[in-house]
Amino acid sequence: MPDVRIWDLPTRLFHWCFAACVVGAYVSAKLGGLYMDWHVRFGLTALGLVIFRVIWGFVGPRHARFVGFVKGPGDMGTYLRGLAAGTAKSAGHNPLGALSVLAMLIDLGIQTVLGLFATDDIMVQGPLFNTVSTATSGFLTSLHKANQWVIVTLVILHLLAVAWHTLARKEPLVRAMIAGDMPADHLPADAQPSADGAGVRLRALILAIVVAAFVLWIRSLGS
Repeated sequence: MPDVRIWDLPTRLFHWCFAACVVGAYVSAKLGGLYMDWHVRFGLTALGLVIFRVIWGFVGPRHARFVGFVKGPGDMGTYLRGLAAGTAKSAGHNPLGALSVLAMLIDLGIQTVLGLFATDDIMVQGPLFNTVSTATSGFLTSLHKANQWVIVTLVILHLLAVAWHTLARKEPLVRAMIAGDMPADHLPADAQPSADGAGVRLRALILAIVVAAFVLWIRSLGS
């Protein structure tokens, strides 16, 4: 059976760039010192990626849209029963995966916004540090530091879920997020492909440019 295009190129690029930013921000924060400048860069890039993905969740192709994978309790129950019976199949994010996507976007979105007002009390501040009082910045910085453990937990749960689907259910999730295609026998019989042509990619490029300009404007406020 032929493979089916599930993940469009912009969604795939977002996924891997977002993962790189999360890892880069975490590592640079732990290294500290001059690496904190890179922490800010990774954080601002992650902010732009979150904004892009939220908008793309409304204007992107079929399987990138929130309406396509964010389900209610009834659909969640049906999926869980199918999972227990070994018959569950889903095109794109399954209902449990949808919760992971929403949790990551919301929590990383909060984290990047907190970082705009944070300071390391030495030499690096977020671009909006001067827009709030010292006490407020200190409070937001403490939240920014504490929230890292929520992010670590979400990342670990995400990796465990991918490992389980890959090893136990033999689903080529990583390959699909790289190449974009999923084997048809891992999908529901009525699964429809996502559009991934020049029009989709041009729309994503325009959106990326607009979001990048917005993030650069925020960055300039700290100059």
